[in-house]
Amino acid sequence: MTPTARYSRALGGLAALAAGALVLTGCVQSERDDAGTDGDVDGTFVFAASGDPVSLDPAFASDGESFRVARQMFEGLVGVESGGADPAPLLAESWESSDDGLSYTFQLREGVTFHDGTEFNGEAVCSNFDRWFNFEGPAQSPAAAYYYGSLFRGFAGDDAALYESCEATGDTEAVVNLTTPFAGFIASLSLPAFSMQSPSALDEFGADEVTGSDDAPVMSEYANGHPTGTGPFQFESWDVGSQVELSAYPDYWGDQGDVTEIIFRVIDDPNARRQALEAGSIDGYDLVSPADTVALEEDGFQIVPRDPFTILYLGLNQEVEELADVRVRQAITQAIDKEQLITQTLPEGTQLATQFIPPVVAGYNDDVTTYDYDPDAARDLLAEAGYPDGFEIDFNYPTNISRPYMPTPEQVFTNLSTQLEEVGITVNAQPNEWGEYLDRIQASDDHGLHLLGWTGDYNDTDNFVGVFFGDEKPEFGFDNPELFAALDEARGIASLDEQIPLYEDINEQIAEFIPAVPLAHPAPSLAFAERVESYPVSPVNDEVYNLVELSD
Repeated sequence: MTPTARYSRALGGLAALAAGALVLTGCVQSERDDAGTDGDVDGTFVFAASGDPVSLDPAFASDGESFRVARQMFEGLVGVESGGADPAPLLAESWESSDDGLSYTFQLREGVTFHDGTEFNGEAVCSNFDRWFNFEGPAQSPAAAYYYGSLFRGFAGDDAALYESCEATGDTEAVVNLTTPFAGFIASLSLPAFSMQSPSALDEFGADEVTGSDDAPVMSEYANGHPTGTGPFQFESWDVGSQVELSAYPDYWGDQGDVTEIIFRVIDDPNARRQALEAGSIDGYDLVSPADTVALEEDGFQIVPRDPFTILYLGLNQEVEELADVRVRQAITQAIDKEQLITQTLPEGTQLATQFIPPVVAGYNDDVTTYDYDPDAARDLLAEAGYPDGFEIDFNYPTNISRPYMPTPEQVFTNLSTQLEEVGITVNAQPNEWGEYLDRIQASDDHGLHLLGWTGDYNDTDNFVGVFFGDEKPEFGFDNPELFAALDEARGIASLDEQIPLYEDINEQIAEFIPAVPLAHPAPSLAFAERVESYPVSPVNDEVYNLVELSD
């Protein structure tokens, strides 16, 4: 395998960004002057985040804002190809799998240190794998170790656990052993949740001392202020509700680039983010509101779209009596005009969804069963299910946040609520701030209908349908052993040709079962000021700012 292009300044396939002239003023300019640079380029890069990170420890995060920050500070054994979604070498320069798919030998990059000076080596790799495997109490909950629980299927003492052991066979070699084959193992390691973290810092700051409850875990001192990785930027400060500051790590093993300081400024309102860009107080932002793209382009700002690698869905919690009836779930599907939803609330380029993977992912089924928009059929199904006059249900949605799959949650909620009420389903609005919302949806059964989605992390079918529907989850509230078994079988098949028909069948099973309603594959956009000459746009949001190119 060849080293990843992530550390090459030549960003293949990405167009240089050009934008209208804008003078950067105010507090941001002061911060830049104070930061200083060795060259002519002002190295402070200010990016508007739509919310705070949930956690600075990526092992206990599953949201985009946490991962956006984490990608600057942390690296995993495996990265992602520049501008794409396929796995590529990162801290591991290469790897080999045993013939039975149960053992992986990683050859590690030399000369890498964590931000606290600790050496990155085989022992550090095994320390991280053993850490995840031995999480206890609230640390195991979906509200904390969401990705590890979903993909590795269990912790120490669980018969279903995928991980068996790790051995450091040298400073630059580690062997990871699994209990059963997992075709997506290498690709999954590109997730920020599986980043390598300093064993010394994890121990010093009690990283695994997660308290609280499964529904509402309370993060450790480490997760709130001492994140320590190997990435191009190191942690400086986190003013909750305001901003996160990072600085260039002087001993970084790769190309440092133009950016010497990053400020993630929290601006939860899409209008305020646009105004901040127009005023010159930020360099760029993600999740541009569909209504703003034309106006910003006309004013000379560059709008940079990502290829759709997302899914927005309407979740259905089958712990709610009405939603346990498949006829009600079919009725909800037929009550929704997806074309109207896309036209009125989602970005240009958004694709209508018929299943939970984008068309570019292996296993997409062109012939999957669909329940097309038909309000009359929806009313008939509700009557058949015993609800001729409809029913009332809670509808949960997040506030003061924008996600790649849903830039304006309140607008999506309003649009869908109106459509559902036309067939007799009266909704009780249940808004929550983002962190509280995730805990409520992913770790409790206190919800009914809900809006959520996914930005694919890597190009593997299991990363979508397996993560969603591979086992019982509070989010969806159902037990379907046949579906779980089918997903287990597919994820353990090493041959893509053999996997594809299995996943096509699985997508049909999901379509008939309707655990949630796939709505759209949105195409999120970013916007930048003139001085940002190049930005490493990625369909899976693997955007590391040592590759940002700036001008004066």
